[in-house]
Amino acid sequence: MSAESSVIRVNGTAVAPPGDPRVSLLDFLRETLGLHGTKKGCDQGGCGACTLLVDGERILSCLALAVQYTGRDVVTVEALADGDRLHPVQQAFIDHDGFQCGYCTPGQICSAIGMAGELERGVPSHVTEDLSAKRAELTAEELRERMSGNLCRCGAHNGIVAAIAKAHQAGQLSDSGRAAR
Repeated sequence: MSAESSVIRVNGTAVAPPGDPRVSLLDFLRETLGLHGTKKGCDQGGCGACTLLVDGERILSCLALAVQYTGRDVVTVEALADGDRLHPVQQAFIDHDGFQCGYCTPGQICSAIGMAGELERGVPSHVTEDLSAKRAELTAEELRERMSGNLCRCGAHNGIVAAIAKAHQAGQLSDSGRAAR
């Protein structure tokens, strides 16, 4: 086993996995690494507050055991900004009032970026009309369906949808390459 496959790369930094194999990725990030951007909501995979990116794909970190992610790249909301320059999706959330309390915002943003990768790979959703398309189109219905696993209890849903749509139209939705630095 190589040294790289025995660590988890979190926001570009190699860290040893927890000694207890029962620790969730969410608890490992929050309690061990002090990364509090990823939120604990329902702790059952139903709200999406804990969504983050693993190798560019969105996952629910409350349902994942940290030890399962050795040798993988984990990106949390903390790594999306470039210094003082916000990720375009983060900026779009501000510009379109895509948050009120902000609790769901990190998961929403990570989910939107992960969703962009799904679109680019042509991964269909429940409402995708052309299942043979090489790339799915982000219609309003498609966006709402793909983001349905991320709940906002404050009523900022319309702002969230507007922010994601604007970032997508500007070609900035999948701009997550800098996050793995």
